[in-house]
Amino acid sequence: MKVVLLAGGYGTRISEESQFKPKPMIEIGGKPILWHIMKEYSYYGYNEFIICAGYMQHVIKEWFADYFLHNSDITFDYTEGKRNIIVHDQYLDKWKVTVVDTGLKTMTGGRIKRIQKYVGNEPFMMTYGDGVCDVNITELVKFHQAHGKIATLTAVRQDQSKGVLEIGGDYAVKRFREKKASDGVPINAGYMVLQPEIFDYLKDDSTVFEKEPLETLASIGELMSYVYDGFWQCMDTKYEKDKLDTMLAENRAPWKKW
Repeated sequence: MKVVLLAGGYGTRISEESQFKPKPMIEIGGKPILWHIMKEYSYYGYNEFIICAGYMQHVIKEWFADYFLHNSDITFDYTEGKRNIIVHDQYLDKWKVTVVDTGLKTMTGGRIKRIQKYVGNEPFMMTYGDGVCDVNITELVKFHQAHGKIATLTAVRQDQSKGVLEIGGDYAVKRFREKKASDGVPINAGYMVLQPEIFDYLKDDSTVFEKEPLETLASIGELMSYVYDGFWQCMDTKYEKDKLDTMLAENRAPWKKW
């Protein structure tokens, strides 16, 4: 099963760093948060990724192009008047990574629509490239496969400005809407599992995935929630980045299972 990562937005709320790179490439613990998310999925055996890039998409492509250099000790030897490269202690994750330029101003649903040809006619996972979680991916996939609906999203209870979920006793999402400041109900944390039929609900570049598509799926009973009470944290602000950095430095990062 492939993993789709949304990594094309501007990240305006963390502009201290996003003016130089896409938000998913902002580092926590010396590695882009996108890398941390990929390591999460890889821990559970999912190693094929499709990255929906946009804003400064070249930064993502160049980082993966140089991934070999990032993870190896290398000697550049010019003593004979030519370049000799000696690689020491190389380590590479066994990943297949497809980076797709999905447009500068394309909305989230439009970005997913654009990578349809890379996903093919099969279920896939999808999450946002700016949040880490310690949810058990294996159990999430089992839950999705058991109910047979088009979409499953991970629902957490956090004080964040994400999409609000009204969940029934059978864990079906009865309604999906944008969060209000007064809400104290489960929110959409990403970490989704989607059937290929999801592409039928995505029209064009202007489609906001969290609005009409998810609202429609909820209204027809095709959106389920995997309610999770563990750790999840997005990185919208410098404060949140520093918080994640500190957790890693103090060896208490719940998402780091590898």
